[in-house]
Amino acid sequence: MNQKQCLSISAALAAWALTSFATEAQELASSQVAKGRYLTQAGDCMACHTDFDNDGIPYAGGRGLETPFGVIYTPNLTPDDETGLGRWSRDDFYRALNEGIGRSGEHLYPAFPYPYFTHMPREDTDAIYDYLRTLTPVRAEKPENDLPFPLSLRGSILGWKTLFFEDEELRRDPEQSEAWNRGRYLVDGPGHCGACHTGKNFLGADLEEEYLRGGTLEHWFAPNIRGGDNGGISDWSERDIVEFLGAGRAPHTAPMQRMGEVVAISTQNLERSDLSAIATYLKSLDDRPEPEREDIETERLEVGEAIYFDSCAACHDADLTGVPYFFAPLVSSNKVSAEDPTTVIRVILEGARAVATDAAPTPLSMPPFAWKLNDDQIADLVSFLRHRSNRPAGSVSASQVSEIRNYLIEHQGGER
Repeated sequence: MNQKQCLSISAALAAWALTSFATEAQELASSQVAKGRYLTQAGDCMACHTDFDNDGIPYAGGRGLETPFGVIYTPNLTPDDETGLGRWSRDDFYRALNEGIGRSGEHLYPAFPYPYFTHMPREDTDAIYDYLRTLTPVRAEKPENDLPFPLSLRGSILGWKTLFFEDEELRRDPEQSEAWNRGRYLVDGPGHCGACHTGKNFLGADLEEEYLRGGTLEHWFAPNIRGGDNGGISDWSERDIVEFLGAGRAPHTAPMQRMGEVVAISTQNLERSDLSAIATYLKSLDDRPEPEREDIETERLEVGEAIYFDSCAACHDADLTGVPYFFAPLVSSNKVSAEDPTTVIRVILEGARAVATDAAPTPLSMPPFAWKLNDDQIADLVSFLRHRSNRPAGSVSASQVSEIRNYLIEHQGGER
């Protein structure tokens, strides 16, 4: 073999190596982006970072999140240099998710759920960053937050972090199965389920003793989702949980309103193995026994029962057991028996519509009854439902109904 032939072979080998490495790099990059897209869906990022009320562009931000302290508007996640993440590095992005600190060193409000995202490993946040970089840049300035002084000052968040924020990656529990550990990671990390389903203190921080026992957000009560003994979904099987999150239908209920968004945008896109892992974890969480509830006046129960048979029994059946997959069994509903009756009152007032999913494209809906029932009647109806529940709960007052009705009229032009 002459020198010319050797050089030709060497050149061919070099070209092949470069092509091979380039292909491998492309496949790796493609895999990284796909992983990031999946984690972004698991984190339900689009739901908060899209202004649906004004036909906003996905991920361009601008959605107003109601908090007990004021309205916080979400930022633009597209790679726009001026208004988005275009000038953010991977380190900047990781610091935001892991420490709650923005690119300019500012403290981020915990409406951005970094207290949960901090549990995610660096490789996962890097993958999310890589996916977001593939989005089309959109110039979209977000409105100014509507917060009172001193909460309008970012420095005030440092005190909150000192008291309530712990920067730590979630560690695997060697005593538990792989499915359990994966489920806990999805629930406590990217899924940040506790942001809605865990009770908060007066400063908006999670109460450890109220973990996944239900919480109030934007005038909704996200119910108890502990699936073990005495839990809010103790009568759900693992399959029920998987169906609810994956298909948007289950024997007990269908996702509506805020949870409907979560299922439509996030959980229906997750792999079944991940949904099963979530179910495994939730079913492992026992709860404390319910306290004894006070008796409800017989007269109120009789009035509530009469209203139920007139307005509700046709769908939810005379014994409150409903129709599986269509009309929720109210006798076992964790919304009906919740310590806070906000959600069940609100659904009766304004109605509800189940989300359409790929597996269940036809949405179910419940009509509003604000036009038909006054505050006293709804209070008696809800008190009757809570008394008949498998987990009996206390009575509801007309003033509680009035408060929610007035909120709906003020914020959404609801029925009087």
